[in-house]
Amino acid sequence: MPTITTKDGVEIFYKDWGAGQPIVFSHGWPLSSDDWDAQMLYFVTRGYRVIAHDRRGHGRSAQVADGHDMDHYADDLAALTAHLDLKNAIHVGHSTGGGEVVHYIARHGESRVAKAAILSAVPPLMVQTAANPGGLPKSVFDDLQKQLAASRTQFYRDLPAGPFYGYNRPGAQPSEAVIQNWWRQGMMGGAKAHYDGIVAFSQTDFTEDLKKINVPVLVMHGDDDQIVPYADSAPLSAKLLKKGILKTYKGFPHGMPTTHAETINADLLAFFRE
Repeated sequence: MPTITTKDGVEIFYKDWGAGQPIVFSHGWPLSSDDWDAQMLYFVTRGYRVIAHDRRGHGRSAQVADGHDMDHYADDLAALTAHLDLKNAIHVGHSTGGGEVVHYIARHGESRVAKAAILSAVPPLMVQTAANPGGLPKSVFDDLQKQLAASRTQFYRDLPAGPFYGYNRPGAQPSEAVIQNWWRQGMMGGAKAHYDGIVAFSQTDFTEDLKKINVPVLVMHGDDDQIVPYADSAPLSAKLLKKGILKTYKGFPHGMPTTHAETINADLLAFFRE
């Protein structure tokens, strides 16, 4: 399996397929690079080089105890792009991966970056604070940690079967295969990484990161996202970005790259070709 080793000795698994302009995919919590299957297959057959890694503690990467924060996530991504010597790369991040992409570009600069897209992403800030009154109360995220600690296997069944893909909505047609694939990816990773990751994705404030970014960024979000509520995320991020483009999807759930892959892929392709 292709891997790199970070400066602090963590082995990171990655996939690297095809040739052409590189697209680098950053996955959501608590999943793996496998969550990008529908996108990687689509773009590799359209002349792009597609790359995706398993975040530290997730998927096939090392299940280390420490470093489960946005600084390390961004630095790991930077290590991968440097190792592969990527140039003119497009970065695409879903959910927590959207935060990772934003923090990476702001922290490591744009010399290797052409564009970015963030989908159902956690920026600017998920948790409710005095400066972010529209955020979710910290108790919501504390409860996620409690559920994970009590029974990760049950929690990782309930989340995709319900709000993640909108399967709890009236008239929804849940896919058992999609639910099981989410569970499989989640259970591949480490409980400590996932537990700490809840703090990383909910409490990191990306406001200043967003302001620093000069490359075009497509902000894609469903207005029925039950994981990262729309009103306090996508419109605010698009406004903070210098070259932010907001694309809103009526009725789409948090997991829209899977449930609505055809639409999402076509819109990403149009943005990449602009």
